[in-house]
Amino acid sequence: MTVGVYQQFGVKTVINGSSYSTKVGGSLMAPEVLHAMEEAAKAFVRISDLQEVASREIAALTGAEAGLVTSGASAALTLAAAACIAGLDPEKMNRLPNTEGLKNQVIVQRLHRNDYDHALRTAGAKVNEVGFNYATFPYELDRAFTERTAAMFVLAGQGSRSLPLRVATDIAHKRLVPVIVDAAAELPPADNLKDFISQGADLVAFSGGKHIRGPQGSGFLCGKRDLILSASLQQQDMDVFPETWFYRRLIDEGRLVGPPHHGLGRGFKVGKEEIIGLLAALRLYVTRDFSAELEEWKKSIRQIVDGLSGIRGVEASYVFPGENGKPVPSAHIRIDEGVCGLTTHSIINRLEVGDPVISVYETFASSQLIVIFPEALRDGDPETIVCRLAEVVSEQV
Repeated sequence: MTVGVYQQFGVKTVINGSSYSTKVGGSLMAPEVLHAMEEAAKAFVRISDLQEVASREIAALTGAEAGLVTSGASAALTLAAAACIAGLDPEKMNRLPNTEGLKNQVIVQRLHRNDYDHALRTAGAKVNEVGFNYATFPYELDRAFTERTAAMFVLAGQGSRSLPLRVATDIAHKRLVPVIVDAAAELPPADNLKDFISQGADLVAFSGGKHIRGPQGSGFLCGKRDLILSASLQQQDMDVFPETWFYRRLIDEGRLVGPPHHGLGRGFKVGKEEIIGLLAALRLYVTRDFSAELEEWKKSIRQIVDGLSGIRGVEASYVFPGENGKPVPSAHIRIDEGVCGLTTHSIINRLEVGDPVISVYETFASSQLIVIFPEALRDGDPETIVCRLAEVVSEQV
């Protein structure tokens, strides 16, 4: 049915060997998730009610105090930075991303710098880099904090070269500074849902459209209750009046002087269907047989590696575990460009123009290496990948 829909619009479908890549649609949702989203589309609800339920569900799953469904992990990072800068001050919320005169510095180990720094800077954060690209010493991190520091940012999954998260959070918390963790791609293992919070992180951003298999445009933020509340207030529709506002109790309690106006997170709004879809995927997530899924992944990768054996100019190897011990196998396909008569980039481009399109992990192509991950492969995909690669190489050899 789905293929038919794409065909109606003249769009080719993709065999996704690049893992949960956003540019090819991430993961595929389970029937239970699709059904939940369909049901959600048939009625109206107050988004505030729905997000409060989501907060409890996310908190129970992660061990955090609260949670918030967002429009992806990048949006969660922007809202996290905004929460750390503005707190529960509506005037500051109204000013963002103008942070002149505010605590707006976010400390980041140089090893953790990446393209998603932009998500922090969108909130008005100023990145303060510390350490070197091979290591950061505790004293360097400790001395980086100033009276302008609003948060510390940690990119999860950096391995032994990075300061351990517990060490980093202890240093930050001595200065009463919250810690934001980008864990967008840190599932599996499923234990990571709780691990970062248990090590002292104050806010953790996860993707909903990767291993969780929720809607591709979804993510969630979990962490300290007041920081999550700030993030929520900066995301929601603010066409409200103080006297009838859903959160007017916060004014009565003296926690807010009044409601903020539309926050910078308004463009990150999440629909009722996406919120329900993510919640359904999270409930399903804790029932999944991850051991069985891993065995299927291993089987798919072995099919690819075995199928490519004997092809001149191509050397395929089975790699497990992945980088930094991640429990995901992969096929590493090294191309001898002298034998094949094609550059690795040319081979990738030819895979991209077939029907179906075959998407692979391209990061190491300049080193003559193609990587294929199994998480998004379906039955029959490994055989198609082998056949198509053999065709591309044989066309030139």
